[in-house]
Amino acid sequence: MAEICRFYGIIIRIFNETGERHHTPHLHAYYQNYRAVFGIDPIEIIAGELPRRQQRFVEAWMELYQEELLENWNLAVDGQPIHKLPPLQ
Repeated sequence: MAEICRFYGIIIRIFNETGERHHTPHLHAYYQNYRAVFGIDPIEIIAGELPRRQQRFVEAWMELYQEELLENWNLAVDGQPIHKLPPLQ
């Protein structure tokens, strides 16, 4: 699991998945005791939950970097190193 960004106490990770793709492109967001899985395209929560404010922060950040997130997903599927992305400011 590779951390790709951290902002406002939120940690964003993408898991390296070598072999066959068995999930839609997604990332994992962690905030205190909350965890959520967000689909990258479309941007939506597909599992778990975050407080509403943190959910909005993650969604806004994902909108800014959606293309880069999809590139990172493809790298992860191929077992390649993932690139870190800038935080939400």
